[in-house]
Amino acid sequence: MTSGTITADAAGTWDIGGLTVGRIGFGAMRLTGSAAFHLGTPSDRGRSIAVLRRAIELGVNHIDTAAFYFSALRSANELINSALSPYPDDLLIATKVGPFRDCSGEWGTSARPEDLRGHVEENLRQLGRDHLDLVYLRRMRQESIAEHFGALAELREAGLIRHLGISDVGPRHLAEAQAIAPVVSVQNRYGLGHQAPESEELLRVCGEQGVAFVPFYAIAGDAGPRGATTAHDEAVLAVARAHGTSPAAVRLAWTLARGPHVLAIPGTGDPGHLTENVAAGALRLTPEELNHLNAAHPGTGTGGTPAN
Repeated sequence: MTSGTITADAAGTWDIGGLTVGRIGFGAMRLTGSAAFHLGTPSDRGRSIAVLRRAIELGVNHIDTAAFYFSALRSANELINSALSPYPDDLLIATKVGPFRDCSGEWGTSARPEDLRGHVEENLRQLGRDHLDLVYLRRMRQESIAEHFGALAELREAGLIRHLGISDVGPRHLAEAQAIAPVVSVQNRYGLGHQAPESEELLRVCGEQGVAFVPFYAIAGDAGPRGATTAHDEAVLAVARAHGTSPAAVRLAWTLARGPHVLAIPGTGDPGHLTENVAAGALRLTPEELNHLNAAHPGTGTGGTPAN
């Protein structure tokens, strides 16, 4: 590692189910191609494997993936297995079940509770593991998650899963799940300028209960699965200029400032972007900068406990 390289340690840590993870992690979705769920030109395999190995070198020990992260010729889980197995003892690999795609890439209907064991076993097979560290139930518009979450709780009791999380949910779903089994992490869409329904309240509740809150698309903004947004407003650009950094780094720093329990999982298939994302963990925005950003994006920045 070159002198002066900023590592994931700069962002601080959080405890997930007894495992200390860096607050800057890595999202694996973009490893498989130029855009999310893209079935055209696949990514360069060697480059994707190099990005994963470099992430570990930079101190990243939290990787977010899913069996439905694949494109033509590329599977995120298979890339992770090839690049990192045998896995470091301190590495937490989180995956998601609920949504699924067929071999042509088409999305299926929401999984039934009885389907989830197959989803878990497919992740186990692809990752080459005998258990999964953390499995999120991704809610697919159902009002109640009790039946699906209960099925995952049974797999946890059977030893196939160590810890459980939920995704795309509101506070009522967190309470519903916690009545069945412990929830260590919540993953929702959340970022500067993007209001996922109920996410500010959920961020606050998670902080009070010591549950990790893990936003996705924190850099992407409204671009979502298409990639990092280029539509940066003047407030973001001004803060980036003041720190001599990128707008993406400002968005990540804002996210981490929402509370010590807030983690980030920026994804990229570019080694340079990976280094920049990890380095963003060292960026500390001033209270005045945070207030300026919040004022420019009404509706965000109203919940949680600021980390700075």
